[in-house]
Amino acid sequence: MTDSWNDERSSQYSSAVQRAQTEQSQQQQQQQQRQQNRRHPNRKSVIEIINNLGREDDVDIHPALERRIRDFRFAQRKRRERYGSERPWGILGLYDHLASIRCDLEWAEDAAWRRQHDQPYLSWADFEQARAKGHNRPFFTYFILFFCTIMLVVSIGMNGWAVEPMSINPTIGPSGKTLLNLGAKQTNLIVNGGEWFRLFSPMVLHAGIIHYFLNMLALWFVGSAIEQSHGFVSTAIAFIIAGVGGNVLSAIFLPQYISVGASGGIFGFIGMCISDIVVNWNILFLKEPDGDEKGSRFRHYMILAWLVFDIFINCLVGLTPLVDNFTHLGGLIYGFLCGLSTIERIEIGFFGVNAASWEKIRSNLVKFGGLIISVLLIMITTVILVESDGATSPCHACRYVSCIPFPPLKENKWWYCDDCGSVAADANKVNEQAEFFDSLDLTCPDGQIERISIAAEMITDQEVIRRKLPAYCRNFCESVYHRSG
Repeated sequence: MTDSWNDERSSQYSSAVQRAQTEQSQQQQQQQQRQQNRRHPNRKSVIEIINNLGREDDVDIHPALERRIRDFRFAQRKRRERYGSERPWGILGLYDHLASIRCDLEWAEDAAWRRQHDQPYLSWADFEQARAKGHNRPFFTYFILFFCTIMLVVSIGMNGWAVEPMSINPTIGPSGKTLLNLGAKQTNLIVNGGEWFRLFSPMVLHAGIIHYFLNMLALWFVGSAIEQSHGFVSTAIAFIIAGVGGNVLSAIFLPQYISVGASGGIFGFIGMCISDIVVNWNILFLKEPDGDEKGSRFRHYMILAWLVFDIFINCLVGLTPLVDNFTHLGGLIYGFLCGLSTIERIEIGFFGVNAASWEKIRSNLVKFGGLIISVLLIMITTVILVESDGATSPCHACRYVSCIPFPPLKENKWWYCDDCGSVAADANKVNEQAEFFDSLDLTCPDGQIERISIAAEMITDQEVIRRKLPAYCRNFCESVYHRSG
């Protein structure tokens, strides 16, 4: 009995010793790893560092990085306490999320700098309030909003303080002729008339009130958020390059199509937003402190889904007359490329570690590659535009990428996508004493002249004839499109 008890006690003692030795060995390994990490903090991968930003458990990291992470967690908790966890969807929700993450990271870096240089502490609330004042306000966005508003009023005033019917301009705005006089894009006037300013002027013109409000709403939310995150210069560069690049692309594929709008620059902002996501994906979509990882990821992907939905809605608007999807898509591409070069990257040096050499090389290649490709694309497309005849499109069917007659199954449509809106005609009377016009010599879009009898309509006013010209064109012209080669 005693021997059995002694054997059992001896076995328990041996197990306890073995566990103690194992724990001691693990502690020694952890201590060695901790010391190694402190001597060589950059041996941790960027992914490991970023993943640790959203975790509350203690990890073996460099003390400077550990303090920054702690400050970042504190900033995110303060933000949730002030604003809550819910965010608006769509483009606004996306960039609100990006801007808040970036702001909290910058506050953590500012706090680290102040500790290092023995400067007075600046609270998170004061830091965020300071960002919304002074030179950090979105002055470029204010300027574009103001200029576009003035030009909308001027365009309606030049149209006799009246708007065109829905069949001509469904966005509640002036005629195409009025917009053309103000600087709308038309390839023939650019190439053969030497009016190259028409690659810039459409960016502050709008087809109508609906078009204006949709664009200005997007500009106010997206443009101001981008400018406060990346500054005046980066925002202005992206807007101008995207707008001009989109207009050049439109001038090539839709040479006879009159188009206006700040949409190219605004889509450039959306492209810049997407490039920000690509460059800082792991930083900007990290897990929230104290948050559910799956729920957080789901919200982030929902925000991306709403971004795609917003782009789709704007492309639908681009299917109406005087609004151009080639400008939209071109602006999106140029904005993305400009964003790769102009947005402020959150480097891993921000967190107290050094980037590997290959990471620095890759970052520089992406940064300068985006700008180089943007400039090359604009140069190539501009040469193609200069060498064109100003009237021939390399893709005649591409007009339907930018405009679709609607409703498609009705004979009398809300708007059309032909060239009958720009036709001209000479009105004739039987003699000078006649009260009514007798006939029209209608110049069709393809250059053919059709003689049309209008005596039965008993029209006395040339303005009435002018408004009926598109309908005459569709009824009597063999081709309702400009000659394309």
